[in-house]
Amino acid sequence: MKKFIETIKNIFSIEELRQRILYTLGFLLIFRLGTFVVLPGVNPEKLDQGSGEGILQLINIFSGGAFQNASILALGIMPYISASIILQLLTMAVPFFQRMQREGESGRKKINQYTRYLTVVITALQAVGYLGTQVVDKTGAVPDPSTFWWLQSVLILVTGTVFTMWLGEKITDKGIGNGISLIIMIGIVARLPQALIQEFDSRFSGGGGGLIMFVVELAILLLVVIGCILMVQGTRRIPIHFAKRIVGNRQYGGQRNYIPLKVNAAGVMPIIFAQAILMIPIQLVGFASSGDEPNWFVRAFSDHYGVAYNIVIALLIIAFTYFYTAITVNPNTMAEEMKRNEGFIPGVKPGKKTAEFIDQIMSRITLPGSLMLAFVAILPAIVINMNVTDEFASFYGGTSILILVGVVLDTLQQIESYLLMRHYDGLMKSGRIKGRSSVGMAQQQGQF
Repeated sequence: MKKFIETIKNIFSIEELRQRILYTLGFLLIFRLGTFVVLPGVNPEKLDQGSGEGILQLINIFSGGAFQNASILALGIMPYISASIILQLLTMAVPFFQRMQREGESGRKKINQYTRYLTVVITALQAVGYLGTQVVDKTGAVPDPSTFWWLQSVLILVTGTVFTMWLGEKITDKGIGNGISLIIMIGIVARLPQALIQEFDSRFSGGGGGLIMFVVELAILLLVVIGCILMVQGTRRIPIHFAKRIVGNRQYGGQRNYIPLKVNAAGVMPIIFAQAILMIPIQLVGFASSGDEPNWFVRAFSDHYGVAYNIVIALLIIAFTYFYTAITVNPNTMAEEMKRNEGFIPGVKPGKKTAEFIDQIMSRITLPGSLMLAFVAILPAIVINMNVTDEFASFYGGTSILILVGVVLDTLQQIESYLLMRHYDGLMKSGRIKGRSSVGMAQQQGQF
């Protein structure tokens, strides 16, 4: 306890760090206040307060409940995430964007600008669909959905997403941690107190198991968190040697370094991809079905806690983990960068053989990472069958727990860096904190 209090004092004794933390808290507070401001002309009491399922539930989680409240920030940061994914895929496949990426800082700024433009387009399209299906479709929620109301609502939703994107960039520039990730995290955390209260009440209702069962659930949740931390920080280090060079009176190279390859290089993206992809055939079959009775396919795969849905979603997550890892970790680029810097892996020829060796290692370590990711994704469906409430079950797995763990580790790592630069003790006695940004930074930037 004394160590913790001393660390807090050290954190706030650094003026720059203190200002960054206060900036971050202030921007996050503005975002949370915006999630409670309802669109003009909408009666919030008539809206469906259910969080939805699948990708709709994911959007509601990321927006901190603004989606179901028809807030001015209802679409949140999801359009920006979608635009970022599209630009990232284009960078891997389209030569125009590949050349832009190789331009360095100027190229990165251009890609970011294209991402912002694409975000506006995606938000405008999603705003029309959101208003039609989630707001106007609700009986009495909008008494007079005139043309003017549609135009102003779409404009407000686009502005809300752009404002959220601006908040995220400001947090990254003037605050601490990654702004976009922190905005997503604060939306998830905002649901935690209510989920705990609901679960606590359910355990003290008839046959709920009482306090002992509630404590057991918290212990299991703690084990899941520890497992996610190990998965986020897990790496396989490949040793590299650099050739010794003498230029003038100075010696270069000759040292030994490592490439840190992540066990889970894809993060939560495979879960998001799998949920989005699986919704498409469900909706298409649902529209094609005739009569009031839903098609057997729709019934089976609309149950997100059913066996069929979770088996298919687990297989899709494993497949998408390999796919996303393949497009984010390029062994050929790493091998070329290593050869350019006169580095080599002991026992492996430079060039093509090195790329094949790195690809082989990535394939091996991605398998346990993908299996763990699939297990975490279907864990809420497992615990829901143990009479855990829906809200609390979502914190046992899926995107929520992985985002929370990853963002917290990244933010603590930045705080620790400030402490170490000022010659204070770090946050951990056993060693420095490793977040998502630190692990794998070398292979992403070509630094070995």
